[in-house]
Amino acid sequence: MLQRIKKTFAILIIIVLLPYIITIFMNGGNAQSTEKSDGANELLKAHCIGVLAKEVTSDYEEEMLKAQALLVRTTVYKQVEELGEAIVEQENFGDISDIDGAWYRKLEQIWDETEGEVIMYQEKLALVPFHQVSNGKTRNGKEALGSEDYPYLQVRECPKDVAADNQMESKFIEVKGAKVASTDTAGYALTVTVGEETLTGENFRDKYGLASSCFELQEFEANTRVITKGVGHGLGLSQYTANEMAKEGQGYKEILQYFFVGTEVKEVAQILWDME
Repeated sequence: MLQRIKKTFAILIIIVLLPYIITIFMNGGNAQSTEKSDGANELLKAHCIGVLAKEVTSDYEEEMLKAQALLVRTTVYKQVEELGEAIVEQENFGDISDIDGAWYRKLEQIWDETEGEVIMYQEKLALVPFHQVSNGKTRNGKEALGSEDYPYLQVRECPKDVAADNQMESKFIEVKGAKVASTDTAGYALTVTVGEETLTGENFRDKYGLASSCFELQEFEANTRVITKGVGHGLGLSQYTANEMAKEGQGYKEILQYFFVGTEVKEVAQILWDME
């Protein structure tokens, strides 16, 4: 599942190391600004805003939008760290031409107000997954990913998620004899058996196009009725609860620290200073 999440991030955000980014990471605050790097920076910014536009809706609160902006930026820089000097052709930038002008300017304002800020855990860029709606609580990273590398991904209560319009879904799939064999602490399927075959909960979800891997299976004649709770993988930040927290007056840093326990928000300049 960890590879799936990383692959999803790679698809959703920029997987590209432009000269500007490489220069900043290699040279820190001493890097000289050039026309080329400035242009690359603007392309990167526009692309990230385009990604942000796909991940949020215009009715989200400002503090929620800021929290999501940090998820995008943190993931971009994490890709930079992991991919080294790999460069993807410029035409792989996302198309932002279909974004409404006023909405783009709003997101640009959000991006600029959080300029340089990323999410760190023990001086390293954090893995910061998100989903639309949980089943009422988020998942434990060790259980879901099978790794102890992400202790900040903990079970977090999200009781308001159960009130979301899309929190529950029912559909029929053409399979018989499917059973949930094991679940994690949050109630998401870890393994599912279909006859003699065993699938992970996420693989089963993908195979049958389910909203989430938190589901109940009920045999109905030759088919199976699936009742899902939540939308997405259930790891990290729940957008619905984050937006409700923002409505209650909580700031984006409070929101991020709730979902990513023990992490810190740092500015890029501070990270570069620490790396020297």
